[in-house]
This record gives sequence, C-alpha cells and structure tokens, in this order.
Amino acid sequence: MTTPKDQSSTSAAAYDSIAEAYADLNATSILNEYYNRPAIRELLGTVNGRRVLDAGCGSGPTLVDLVEGGAVAVGFDGSSALIDIARGRVGSRAELHVADLGEPFPFKDDSFDDVVCSLALHYLEDWHGPLSEMWRVLKPGGRVILSVEHPLAIWFSQLQEGNETNYFATRARHDSELAGMEVDLTFWDRSLSTMFTTFTECGFRVTHLDEPAPSPEAVERFPDFFKGRDDPRFLAFLFAVLERD
Repeated sequence: MTTPKDQSSTSAAAYDSIAEAYADLNATSILNEYYNRPAIRELLGTVNGRRVLDAGCGSGPTLVDLVEGGAVAVGFDGSSALIDIARGRVGSRAELHVADLGEPFPFKDDSFDDVVCSLALHYLEDWHGPLSEMWRVLKPGGRVILSVEHPLAIWFSQLQEGNETNYFATRARHDSELAGMEVDLTFWDRSLSTMFTTFTECGFRVTHLDEPAPSPEAVERFPDFFKGRDDPRFLAFLFAVLERD
C-alpha cells in the first residue's frame, strides 16, 4: 500500500518532467486560467495584509494573484520544477518551499489567515492528513479556499468511457496523458458525501459551496465551446470554503 508521501512524491515527479509545458498550458487553458483561477480569486476576496498559504501552489498562478492583492503569500509544492517556475513569477514577493502535501506542513500552528488548496487534494487517497494540517496552521476563524474535480463529472466521464465505477467508493484513476504530454499520474476519486464527511471530521464548517461559471473572458476566447449554451456553467470543478472555529 502506498503512503500519502509516496502518492504526492509520484505526482511531483510526474510534474517535474512536464513542468514548463504544463505551466504554459495552464496560462491559456479554459479550465485553469478562465475557470479555476478566477473562481479562487473571487472566493478569496480582499487579501490585503492577510497571511495566506497556497498549499500545492504548482507554477504559482494563485500566488501571483495573492501578492498583487497585497497578501503575505507563502506557497509550497512537491514539484521542485514547478516551484522554480513559481519563483520566476513572484520573485522575493512570496516565501516558497518544496514540500509534500501528504506530509506535515513545515509551518507553526495558527500562522495563516487563509489557506488555498487548488486542484491538489485529488492526488491523495486520504484527505485527513492534509486537511488536519490546514486546520492546524490556520488561525481560529481562518478559511480554506478549496477546489477539487467535480465528483459527478468524473463519475459520468468514467461511465461514458465504458468504465464501471462505484461512485461511493474512494477509488484510484490512472492517467498516462495530460493535454498531449506523456505522464504517470494517479487521481483518487470520491463522492461528495465522502468529501463533506472528511471536512467535518477534520474540524471544519463548510460555509460556501459553488459550481460557478467561467470568467466572462472565457466566452469571448472560446466561442465554439460555448456555442448553443444558454448557461456558460459546466461541471468540471467544485469550489468550497471551509472555516475553522
């Protein structure tokens, strides 16, 4: 059985091999640049003067938003190659670390006003460890701003591909290709009820849940994708705000 550290290290190695191409893709893709990133920015709200941790920061797009918004930004990721790209984006304006999401965080208790975790938890089978660490490093009243792959969208896509899958099981999904790039990635899918149970078991209250539309610029940039739709929303990611009492 693989450990959380093994799982995060395997994902980090996969992204090390495609870091530059992956960062370039994210900068122009509808899913990341025009959907996930603006939704995270909206949920964060005003961050001026707040100390914010970006857990699983990748190549740093949200770190850019944080420092430009006046936050005291700290980020970490398991991929050293992605951290190098993030450092090139934000320079000395953010504190950056190479660290595993599946391991204890290298920060003191009660040291952050907010934690962002954007499309990172799905690489781990067990969410209790990282969520408990987020609770630990947050100040009382602090928030986690979280995005994950939408569980129903994943389940339906698996069925459409002819893969019988139990929606209510926590299950592995393997991928050898990402946007035309050869990779070796494992994602861990779970039901919405399992997610919520884990959130509460780790001490959080869910104060907001959203399935937002992409930014208005997305409709202009990708007209063919939205042609014929009477609502620009689509189920790709799920966004939540968790609060520590």
